[in-house]
Amino acid sequence: MNNLNFLFVTLFGIGKLKKIPGSYASLATTIFLFFLFHILNFSPNIFLIGVIIIFLISLYSVNIYIKDLDNKDPSDVVIDEFIGQSIPICLYEIAHEGAKETTQVLIFYFIMFILFRIFDIAKPYPVSYYDKNFKNSFGVIMDDVCAGLYVVAVLVLYMVITS
Repeated sequence: MNNLNFLFVTLFGIGKLKKIPGSYASLATTIFLFFLFHILNFSPNIFLIGVIIIFLISLYSVNIYIKDLDNKDPSDVVIDEFIGQSIPICLYEIAHEGAKETTQVLIFYFIMFILFRIFDIAKPYPVSYYDKNFKNSFGVIMDDVCAGLYVVAVLVLYMVITS
């Protein structure tokens, strides 16, 4: 069971990469979701339900993983990057249902990846609030959820301004 939990919270070992595991996890998530939505034509609505389920499971799994660690937000826990990066991509796909040009999709995916990494690293409020005040799985995950929601807010603002 511990091995399964390890694979889950480290996103199949991506979190154990020596340098920038969070960025690798976000990139892997972005590529995975492009493949899922544009090659396999999987429903983003169903996947969003899956992200909510993963979020709930993560609250428990991350707590188990970090319970004996001094650092309550270790860099090898990257399931939070998967959740945070999935939010803007899923909502983008739901908002832009139907046929889209691949070039446009790739541009938006790249922008969402970059914006998510910026918000996750810079930690503007309330991202920083969760990061500093909750030294448990809730804090580990919620700062990335907030970073993902910041990406959504920026894209919505962009779409309002350009339409």
